Amino acid sequence: MSLVQGSVTDRFTGVREVLEANLSSGGDLGASVAIYFQGRLVADLWGGFLDEQRTVAWQHDTIVNVWSTTKTMTFLVALMLCDRGQLDFFAPVAKYWPEFAEHGKGDIEVRHLMSHGAGLSGWSEHLEAEDLADWERCTSALARQSPWWQPGTRSGYHALTQGYLIGELVRRITGTTIGQFFKREVADVIGADFFIGLPESEEARVAPIVPPASIDLSTLPSDSVAYRTYTSPPLDPTMPWERWWRAAEIPAANGHGNARSVAMIQSIIANNGEFEGHRFFRREIGDLIFLTQTHGIDLVLGVDMHFGMGYGLSSATAPMGPRGCFWGGFGGSVIVMDQDTDLTVAYVMNQMRVGLIGDTRGPAIVLAAALGAALD
Repeated sequence: MSLVQGSVTDRFTGVREVLEANLSSGGDLGASVAIYFQGRLVADLWGGFLDEQRTVAWQHDTIVNVWSTTKTMTFLVALMLCDRGQLDFFAPVAKYWPEFAEHGKGDIEVRHLMSHGAGLSGWSEHLEAEDLADWERCTSALARQSPWWQPGTRSGYHALTQGYLIGELVRRITGTTIGQFFKREVADVIGADFFIGLPESEEARVAPIVPPASIDLSTLPSDSVAYRTYTSPPLDPTMPWERWWRAAEIPAANGHGNARSVAMIQSIIANNGEFEGHRFFRREIGDLIFLTQTHGIDLVLGVDMHFGMGYGLSSATAPMGPRGCFWGGFGGSVIVMDQDTDLTVAYVMNQMRVGLIGDTRGPAIVLAAALGAALD
């Protein structure tokens, strides 16, 4: 009996084979994959188990914490507000959030928040893990602190802070939280099963995260940007087990969904603003995604990264086409969009591997999908 359930067109059967191999080898415990191609859902696959004892099967509606793949939802919301004339990426953050100007941050622009260039990749004030559920605590602390490097000159991955920074702009502009705005203006509009702030009613569908090996920070200088980012507060992969984490809005890291919902939403990007008759932003707004904001060795990730307006662009770390963009989540989830081919590929799973921006499982899925898209 196949370990993989769901449907896939003949053109993309290679994707099913990769997922089947991952599940058979133990590389994956449970996972789902979805592909949109030229406006159609051409692969909707899932398989494996929710628990390490392999007693509870992954279902078609199983959802999981996708970590930083959540960030792509905040980027979409920002593009929508830009389209409506409510958010200017080239304006100072303080235009919308006056308190943010403290300690030399008056010249930081919205685009710097979008591209990890604001110098605020962690908190200078001490936070406990559960403080991440306190929106006012997290955002006011960021407004009070000084940048850790000259804003706009380098990227330093804002692993947790980026969601609060973008989310506070959304709150100041719309009067509602980013999770509520996203639900009303995106998820509910197209029927996407994705949450930033998980209702308790959905708990029974969640696949618990299986943590990876510990991240070794011993080689990092304690005063380095990377060390300070990883430890303020410490990034604990068991936090998604807790109800406080799932219920909170942590827009850089605690989105819950499956590959189908992630691909559905982010195919808006692949189709430059439109999904099944719903237009979310004009094409010229979508072009902003591909304007380089930072490019070079990231101060936190330590590898070559190329950031446009939110999304990652082609680099030595993640080569892709000129109209391709992506992001991924701690432990392995990934979402890739290509406007030239109108291709969207999503992969989410519960077995984490070490690495903030994924491992080889997601790229193998993406490569198989790209090969299918290239067939005549």
